[in-house]
Amino acid sequence: MIARTREDLAEVRRTLAGRVAVVMTMGALHEGHATLMREARQLADHVIVTIFVNPLQFGPGEDLDRYPRTFDADVELCTRERVDIVFAPDRSVVYPYGEPSVRVSAGPIGERLEGAHRPGHFDGVLTVVAKLLHLTVPDVAVFGEKDGQQLALIKAMVRDLDFPTEIVGVPTVRDADGLALSSRNAYLSAEERRIALTLSRALAAGGDVATARAILDAEPGLAVDYLALVDDETWEEADERTTNGRLLVAARIGNTRLIDNVQVHLGTRSVG
Repeated sequence: MIARTREDLAEVRRTLAGRVAVVMTMGALHEGHATLMREARQLADHVIVTIFVNPLQFGPGEDLDRYPRTFDADVELCTRERVDIVFAPDRSVVYPYGEPSVRVSAGPIGERLEGAHRPGHFDGVLTVVAKLLHLTVPDVAVFGEKDGQQLALIKAMVRDLDFPTEIVGVPTVRDADGLALSSRNAYLSAEERRIALTLSRALAAGGDVATARAILDAEPGLAVDYLALVDDETWEEADERTTNGRLLVAARIGNTRLIDNVQVHLGTRSVG
């Protein structure tokens, strides 16, 4: 079932008895999204997938207009994964009064790392996630850990604002060569993909930030926005008290910007 309007979604949503899970996407679906759908199916009786390229989370000069849109193929993948509802609204359905004057603030965590390089990005993400949670009314929502900072902020929003939804994170899905699956990988030429593999090689250094930095610096085709080791709970910079951390990287390869991260169980390490 494809629902395009709020009314269509509400009508079919009322027919779903039992536990409902949602997977939120911007389309251009791949095996990483399929993995989220399978996890959702394990957690619930019914699965809703949303497909909406959210303009609020794109800044000036970013790739809103060229973001890959492959709706027919996306629907085929959802059908294979036994998705009950594909909610694919246009902008006027999600934002019927134009850009919202009231938005969800991501707070201090949203101003670091990705937030520092993409001001307002996470406010746009949280605003659309909040709206889609209201519209789909799920018991559980499933997100990928590749967008680690986003996942942490969604969990914080649901906790702090009392959304009655369980948030579940799913480990990053990678190609055989180690590259994290991303819709933006479609932008990469063969040479750019080779360069992009530097990200996962650097993350393999775990808590050794100096080694990770050296790996990144050795690849002239990369323009690194940040490399950071943070506490996986507080998202503050990791220190000697941190036991569970997350090593994150963001970089540009040509005109394509990619992010990746790994969880790190910290013992003896180099921080800084």
